[in-house]
Amino acid sequence: MRSTMSAAGTATAAAIVLTGLITAAGPAAAASAAPAASAASAASAAGKACTPAVVKLADVPGGPAGNGGAVKTFGANGLLAGQSRGLPAYWTADGTAHAVPVPEGFQYGEVKAVNAKGLMVGTLRRPGDYDHTFAFTYQQGAAAVRLVNSGSTPSTLTDVNDAGRVVGMDAGVPKEWLNGTVVRELPVPADAHPSTRIISVDGINKRGDIVGTALTSHWEDDVITRKSFPVVWPAGGGYPPYSLRVWTESDYTVGTRATGIDDLGRVVGHEDRSYRDWQERKPAVWKKPYDALPADPGRVAGFEHLTLDAVSPATNVSVGTAVTFVEGYANHIQAAYWPGKGSPLALPHPAGAAPDSRSEAFAASDDDRVGGTFYDWNTMTASAVVWTCASGQAYAPKP
Repeated sequence: MRSTMSAAGTATAAAIVLTGLITAAGPAAAASAAPAASAASAASAAGKACTPAVVKLADVPGGPAGNGGAVKTFGANGLLAGQSRGLPAYWTADGTAHAVPVPEGFQYGEVKAVNAKGLMVGTLRRPGDYDHTFAFTYQQGAAAVRLVNSGSTPSTLTDVNDAGRVVGMDAGVPKEWLNGTVVRELPVPADAHPSTRIISVDGINKRGDIVGTALTSHWEDDVITRKSFPVVWPAGGGYPPYSLRVWTESDYTVGTRATGIDDLGRVVGHEDRSYRDWQERKPAVWKKPYDALPADPGRVAGFEHLTLDAVSPATNVSVGTAVTFVEGYANHIQAAYWPGKGSPLALPHPAGAAPDSRSEAFAASDDDRVGGTFYDWNTMTASAVVWTCASGQAYAPKP
């Protein structure tokens, strides 16, 4: 599953502390912080000690230089997946980086999700064609990927659950697949304006509930009304989809999107306001029965904005990126960790990192790991990283 991994059958923290790749965590205060109860319980259930560390992963050999890497998802038995050197890639528990075998002519892409059986989904692009994405599935160990589309219309696969149900957009149509066959197209909620269309499918949980994002845009009294909002399609299609409420209803400078859904149906995402130099990022959390406005968990100390970009399957941990904008540009960027209550926290950079280094978090597991990317201004390079025992090193920055 995208950005997630269930506690049962996960690799232990020790399996991910890769030989020769560990960099000690940042502030000592962060390393000594008390872990969140849910994450600590998951680690205890695995029967292994949890060691806080920031693990920088190896790059795949070859490939375009300078494109960096990122961990986007956790699989079983120590498997990680995402991107390395701009290519779809995965890492096995021994720390070896593997390039996903892509067809000739494709040089860019990423794995967006992997399930417990090693089935990966993601996107590919050709050089110079940044607006056209090709969706693919890949079974770990196979000789090649399987392209879902080969025509002229962009498509993307976003997530897959352990039952093998795949979700994404195909030629602008939101769909769910099983065993390579489309099993349903995802409808617009009946209560939505006729102009509404689905613009992304953002996740699927263990049960099969799907979350996406819809956009309404129409003219009313000579003024354009524009709103984006999350949608949840219950598993199996036996119940109509939910339109989730948002803070801002009709402002073309504001968009609200979902980024993930956990096994209890919690949805995370963020509201973005973008107008010239005016930039805002506001985290949002929705819970069943989806009849209320989203909750705002707050901000990381010292940062003005926050996005939530992933949620763990069962431990209510969300991760994302804390940001401060200066004249419309993201000037300070750091991976963020929210344990489900209290204030969001920061995840440390590796020891010795330059002061202006940057990090982002894209994935959270039930065994207290976080995956993301780290950009080091000392070396001007980006690396795929994993924070192990993340709750034990997340901290509140000092002013």
